[in-house]
Amino acid sequence: MALTQMQIIQSLGDAMAWFERELQWGVPPTELRHLCGRIGELYAALITNGQMAVSVNQKGYDVVSAQGERVSVKTTAQMSHTGHVSFNPRSLLEVDRVIILRINTEDMEVETLLDAPIDTALTMMCADFQGRRKISLSRLFKKIKPLSELVAINRVFYYGYEIKELESGTIVVLRDGALVTPTKVALREMAVALNIQLVNSNGNKLNTRQLGSLVIQSVKAIAGDSPSSPESLGRKASWP
Repeated sequence: MALTQMQIIQSLGDAMAWFERELQWGVPPTELRHLCGRIGELYAALITNGQMAVSVNQKGYDVVSAQGERVSVKTTAQMSHTGHVSFNPRSLLEVDRVIILRINTEDMEVETLLDAPIDTALTMMCADFQGRRKISLSRLFKKIKPLSELVAINRVFYYGYEIKELESGTIVVLRDGALVTPTKVALREMAVALNIQLVNSNGNKLNTRQLGSLVIQSVKAIAGDSPSSPESLGRKASWP
């Protein structure tokens, strides 16, 4: 039976919540391939206004779009630029469109790395030693706009650190112009110093964007009550 768009949205939210809980329990993303794949198929069905393929393990494709396109969906939780996505060359004969997604485990959101007609996707593939076709993740990440090119819509300084919210919603932390990684670790330390709770009302840990937004709001509030600007505070002090 076909799912309504509301049911797809609800199922996607449930799957993402379960995925996040598994990560919090210490399960590595590599052990959550089935759940990762389910999230990708639901997300692809949502953005194409389509449906998951009727048959279990449908040959070649996973989603049928509202326009009748047969879509092969590949989903990864790989956060580095290494690795690749593989395809069965025989199954590709049944495909009209390829969507490759990444679950960003830091911000807990789904990112689209590739959404292209099969002819375009085929030009990006090369053969591996097993005869399968593959697309390198490094090639897909090159399509993402560099952070340095994104506009900062919010920016504060806190004890030598610069915290920026970019137009994409991404939070970055810098010190002396250098990117601080992992971002979430630095933000958690700041949040503790600012008496910001690290969990939401449901007891789930805040993700990077949520933490970053709260840190920026808190620092702005302090700056509003203090004669010193965040910039002067940040440059005169050493933290933590």
